[in-house]
Amino acid sequence: MTSTITTNSLIRKLGIFLEMIKFSHTVFALPFALTGALLAAGGLPGGYQLIWIVLAMVGARTAAMGLNRLIDADIDARNPRTAVRAIPAGLIGKGMTLGFIIASMALLLLAAARLNPLCFKLAPVAVFFLVLYSYCKRFTALAHIVLGICLAAAPIGAWIAIRGTLDLPAVVLGCVVLFWVAGFDILYALQDLEFDRGAGLHSIPVALGVNGSLWAARLFHLVMLGFLILLTTVMQLGFWFLAGIVIVAAMLAYEHWLLRNGDLTKLDAAFFNMNGYISVAILIFTALDVHVR
Repeated sequence: MTSTITTNSLIRKLGIFLEMIKFSHTVFALPFALTGALLAAGGLPGGYQLIWIVLAMVGARTAAMGLNRLIDADIDARNPRTAVRAIPAGLIGKGMTLGFIIASMALLLLAAARLNPLCFKLAPVAVFFLVLYSYCKRFTALAHIVLGICLAAAPIGAWIAIRGTLDLPAVVLGCVVLFWVAGFDILYALQDLEFDRGAGLHSIPVALGVNGSLWAARLFHLVMLGFLILLTTVMQLGFWFLAGIVIVAAMLAYEHWLLRNGDLTKLDAAFFNMNGYISVAILIFTALDVHVR
């Protein structure tokens, strides 16, 4: 009976943890990991590699979000927007959260080891940036860039998993993700502009204000599109990938149109919906292009 209660409690806490870290939002980065794998393999990768790439991505993203919630728990408790999160609300303890984080990191390291030696050697570098990101807002406005680096590891890691080497196309695709993520994270941080100012925290919205942040996000997303065009040249991609770039550009334009003049009432639609569509669109059009070739 005790064992059943303990198991049920653990499952319930796991559910709370996964909701806290927005596990469903793994869709933002996973398609880019799969895009990196498709380009590296020149087609559909082997099932063994694909499974471990997905597990590495899930482990890394889960550990990253768990760390962020754990490290920021005291800050979240003071912010009216985030005070309802699981740790400050008392729904899950810091010890259990740390346990889930350690398990996620173990999954990342296991998956990296199963893929190839270079993946395993570089895994601690990824963990370093995951930890660094959660502390960045305390001393620099460039936290958005560091988050972009964290997610850029997804396609770069997938490329290395397939080829065992770090090559120029992987770096270019990583830069696509870096500037995409940094751009939309600037927009997301606008929600906490006044709180961050009062708490002495750093971000681009704190440094540049609403209008400056909107322009910074637009610039980052233009750079992202530039790297997508560069990837077309580097990988000699064709019509379908170019069509995907046009569609992604249209979705980015719509995302920024929703937030014109600093109107944050449609932030959820701009942040969650459009960015999910963008990453999936890039994967689909890459797959079409690779298939045709």
